[in-house]
Amino acid sequence: MNFKATLKSLPLKFRFKSWMRAVTQSSEPDASMNSKHHTASRWLDDINRSLWTRVSASALLALSSGFVSSSQSAAQTAYPPPTPPPSAYGAPPSYQNQPSAPANSTYGQSVYGGPSTYSGPGTAVPTTPAPAPAPGNPYAAPTYQNGGYQGQAYPDQTYQGDVYQGGALPGPLQGSFPSSPNLAPPVVNQPTVREADLIIQGYPARTGRLMFGGAVNSDAGVTGQVTIDERNFDISRWPRSFGDLFSGTAFRGAGQTFRLEAAPGSNYQRYTAQFADPNLLGYLPISMSLSGFLYDRRYDDWDENRLGGRISFGYRVTPDLSVSLGVSGQNVEIADPRVNTVPELNDVLGDNGLYSGMASLIHDTRNSPLQPSRGHYFELSFEQTFGDYEYSTFEAEYRKYLLLRERADGSGKQTLSYSVQLGFSGDETPIFENYFAGGYATIRGFDFRGASPVINGVEVGGQFQWLNSVEYMFPLTADDAFRGVAFVDFGTVEQDIEINSDNFRVAPGFGLRVAIPMLGPAPLAFDFAFPVLKADTDDERMFSFYMSAIR
Repeated sequence: MNFKATLKSLPLKFRFKSWMRAVTQSSEPDASMNSKHHTASRWLDDINRSLWTRVSASALLALSSGFVSSSQSAAQTAYPPPTPPPSAYGAPPSYQNQPSAPANSTYGQSVYGGPSTYSGPGTAVPTTPAPAPAPGNPYAAPTYQNGGYQGQAYPDQTYQGDVYQGGALPGPLQGSFPSSPNLAPPVVNQPTVREADLIIQGYPARTGRLMFGGAVNSDAGVTGQVTIDERNFDISRWPRSFGDLFSGTAFRGAGQTFRLEAAPGSNYQRYTAQFADPNLLGYLPISMSLSGFLYDRRYDDWDENRLGGRISFGYRVTPDLSVSLGVSGQNVEIADPRVNTVPELNDVLGDNGLYSGMASLIHDTRNSPLQPSRGHYFELSFEQTFGDYEYSTFEAEYRKYLLLRERADGSGKQTLSYSVQLGFSGDETPIFENYFAGGYATIRGFDFRGASPVINGVEVGGQFQWLNSVEYMFPLTADDAFRGVAFVDFGTVEQDIEINSDNFRVAPGFGLRVAIPMLGPAPLAFDFAFPVLKADTDDERMFSFYMSAIR
């Protein structure tokens, strides 16, 4: 029997059986047959291993290809991927740097070949290459309400248990996801309030000051100044030992203000004590101010001494508007008259008791109280006086500041300002409470009180005043240390409520302002004024100045 020929002619699956039958049916037990049987056994083992290897590989390949093809077909048919935006315009910030919709390849697949992780509202599909999106479905950015994400937003997409081809999804997908392929969803379920421990370390600042200073001006002469100022005072925190006094813990901690000031001078002396509480009783939105004072002034025609006190309450309606009510009492002593021929002066010699109630309204929008360049200041006040004299006083003051020009860094300000003061009082007003004009603070170009009504050589003042000033200020140096001013002061003071053209005063002039920070916040002022309209009894003075220093 030709065994090899017969075996090759049979299919592979029958060769093994035929060969085994031929071997087992042979009865020749010689050595040659044994050798052939050994050779056939080895060949059988080789064929067996090769056969099972090929069969296993083919089966695995077939199963894998069938599963993938079936899954791909089901996914492409039932759940096509969403359409991305045709452009980046109107998309969330995280989308605007992404490429537009992928182009189609010759095989109908995305040129990127990226998986489509999301298909439809919150439904997951197998991560296989997705076909190109269908055109004509523009992207509409929904509104996103999830905390922590500040761009365009997306509503929660929740799967409710639907079944798609290939089996039921395992459960709901909770959260908010963008409906665009090739992009990871934003972080969901972020807390709307982020909390962190914050440790603040505070150190006590200097709230108390001891200041020494002095001033020289053309109105009051030379004066010195010593001031004790505590801005964190507590009137209820009395010392329990000497240690509290020396350690600085007594009378401190409530945010109140306490101030002692002594200003002795050649022609003018002032001693004051003041206590102020920004919140009455510690919590009311009402401020309280309590003060006592001692004034002593030597005028050209008499000497005047005032001793008294005042208490007032204020309420801030808005940051710029405040109102106040107060009462005061004082004793005014008039002595050493220079002339005895003026009845108005002789009637007030000695002590005079005055007690009054007052009300005021202030609207202040200035950007600085010392050197304003914007805003305005407006004050209305009314005072009713009783005691040895009974009369009413009404006053109004208005100041306006306009910024004409400044440098880019805010320096070099050119400012135009206008101010007006209006006041009148009753017929029983004593001479020492009358209005006076002339000097640095009222009408420059005149001596202190030198632009006032005069009787028998005595400046008696009047019951009506109307004072005005227009001033233009400009920088002279780049650092604003030197500034120039040009001004016109005009107005009048009358014994009655009228304006007499014969007593009207006008004084134009110019001046210099010098800012020296080491001397204090107020600049040095030097002004020259030249009256062009005046009364016959006025006392002129071309130069006026003000200099002060405090440390």
